[in-house]
Amino acid sequence: MKISIVIPAKNEEENIEPLVREICEALVDTPDYEIIYVDDGSTDSTYQKIRELSLSRFEHVKAIKHLYSVGQSTAIWNGVKQAKGELIVTLDADGQNDPADIPKLIAHAAPFPEGIHFCIAGNRKNRKDTPWKRLQSRVANRIRGQILRDNTPDTGCGLKVFPKQTFLTLPYFDHMHRFIPALVRRQGGTVKVVDVHHRNRAYGSSKYNMLGRLGAGVLDIAGVLWLQKRSKLTDIVLDPEGGSIDAQQSS
Repeated sequence: MKISIVIPAKNEEENIEPLVREICEALVDTPDYEIIYVDDGSTDSTYQKIRELSLSRFEHVKAIKHLYSVGQSTAIWNGVKQAKGELIVTLDADGQNDPADIPKLIAHAAPFPEGIHFCIAGNRKNRKDTPWKRLQSRVANRIRGQILRDNTPDTGCGLKVFPKQTFLTLPYFDHMHRFIPALVRRQGGTVKVVDVHHRNRAYGSSKYNMLGRLGAGVLDIAGVLWLQKRSKLTDIVLDPEGGSIDAQQSS
């Protein structure tokens, strides 16, 4: 199965090459994979760094560029649409997700049959962020979890694995990347949470703040809750003369 690593990036020029090297080391025993960077309107040399790597010694690397910043969810969406792999791995471009965890998440995905919706979601057990940022995440995760009942303690973790076709069935909206587990469950899919490492940021600074998270988060949670309430799942049985299967459909 071909694997596509999709990484949204904005102004992460110093983190590009170290992260690519780590991904390649982690996947040294994986025969068929690609690394798709989506530059979300960076104002530094992020895109140039990606292109340099793809044109030199890292043939697995591919570059997509947004002419201006449209957000992480759109970057992931465009990366997944361009991916050639059946299995998608997402992680953040800042280097705080550990690529060494990727094979573990892929192994958890392996037992799922083809055509089944699922998401393997990373859980940053020991966060290396500042106390203030950890508090923000705890508050956001608690509110989201109580309302959406997605049973995912750390939906903000960028490290996730899911089938390409599962992702493309999800409703697209800005910030939807933070609700992938809830949206997969809405489709009748399975979400499995796996503890992963978390590291200090080596270069650059975070692109998010408390007001930005809260302002978008309240509206987004309400929207996802509406989608959950409006979703209907049912079993269908095909005409026995043409073969009989059971499947779940969502609307």
